[in-house]
Amino acid sequence: MAAGLRAVRRWGLVAAPPSLAFTRSAFVVKKANNAQPNWPGVGLAFGTSAVLWALLIKQHNEDVMEYERRKARAHKCKQCS
Repeated sequence: MAAGLRAVRRWGLVAAPPSLAFTRSAFVVKKANNAQPNWPGVGLAFGTSAVLWALLIKQHNEDVMEYERRKARAHKCKQCS
């Protein structure tokens, strides 16, 4: 039994516990400098948000106008016919 377990370990079939001494994040290259914000990134984030909100409001207004147009066309009563 012990020989089989050694063979499994030798061939790398058992996952080894991660070593915290040699792990690091691939996304953190340097420490963030909070004294100098990334202004182009901030502007891009807020600008994108503003554009998306403008498109959302424009689409909503178009949808409301289409709803009103269809509602007015579908109006059927004895006085109008």
